[in-house]
Amino acid sequence: MSLSFFDRISEQFHNGLPFVAYRKPKEDRVQAIFQKDQELHYVNDFTESGFVFAPFDGEGPTVLIKRDECFVETIAPSPKFFEGSTVPLWDQDLEKDVYLGIIKKAIDRIDLGALNKVVLSRDIDVDTSKTPFELFSELLLQYSSAFCYIWFHPKIGLWLGATPEIFLETKNNQFKTMSLAGTKLYRGEEVPEWGEKELLEQEMVTQFIKDSLKDKVSSLVVSEVISTRAGNLWHIKTSVSGRMNTIGLEDIINALHPTPAVCGVPKIDAKEFILKNEDYDRQYYTGFLGELNFKEDVSRRLPRRNQENRAYRTIINKTSLYVNLRCMQMWGNKVKVYVGGGITHGSVPEKEWQETKDKSRTMLNIVLK
Repeated sequence: MSLSFFDRISEQFHNGLPFVAYRKPKEDRVQAIFQKDQELHYVNDFTESGFVFAPFDGEGPTVLIKRDECFVETIAPSPKFFEGSTVPLWDQDLEKDVYLGIIKKAIDRIDLGALNKVVLSRDIDVDTSKTPFELFSELLLQYSSAFCYIWFHPKIGLWLGATPEIFLETKNNQFKTMSLAGTKLYRGEEVPEWGEKELLEQEMVTQFIKDSLKDKVSSLVVSEVISTRAGNLWHIKTSVSGRMNTIGLEDIINALHPTPAVCGVPKIDAKEFILKNEDYDRQYYTGFLGELNFKEDVSRRLPRRNQENRAYRTIINKTSLYVNLRCMQMWGNKVKVYVGGGITHGSVPEKEWQETKDKSRTMLNIVLK
């Protein structure tokens, strides 16, 4: 990638002006969006157009970066995944007892029948010698199958991430979402075998999506369960697609967010447990981000017999939103990394703790190596 691309986003950052630069999974086009002033814009009803950044708590406002200037650069990923514990993780154990205590409390609530699943998370504070643009460059190189981004607003802060999970994609009235659950470390090319706990967790997410959308959409299609790899981690994935009919994008988003993949089941009770028991504010971690109502001009060729007009244009309205997982918040040389995991009836607290350590490597390998 040319130096000028990073020069431009660095200049925007140092001028204190909002921007986002990002690359979609399995693409080589890195897009940047600049806003010309420091005004903080919010989404009202999801009919707006721009790049959105939404918090975990759906009660908070969704931030909108206006597309005052846009440009694109091309970069080819060059993944060289770090094997094993390549960064010092022992300092995380200082928070272990607190996290295990919350997990045990959640399991008690599940055993009583008050919850079926709840996703618990924690944050990890570390120092780094790297600039945010060096971190973003390494995310682009390492995580070709993730949505990689750097996002900044002077009134919100600086965030980076490499998330594997689509929240919602739409093309006119067609939509697609996914359920993603279960986590195992990548250990060579062999596809992992999933246990009852992971498969149950995955099914909860899929069923929630189906139940939430069944009265709002038509032609609902649910794919087979597959294993998918994101960097050095394996997950279980199911795709769900359909037609939105007469309802709006806002209705779909409100029905799904936050999904059981980042919150729990039942949604309201799980969210209440999280807000009451997690000892920190998630902010935009496990929220969603991405392109809202972007217009794409598509030219189509007509059959040869139509001699007067051999081609015509059509405008497609597209939205591409991703769950804000595998992310970090940065200020100066300080970085806060966010990780979490789903707690169900079959959860073992020590294993859940280890899962968060495994997940943390995605960001810590970038920050500390």
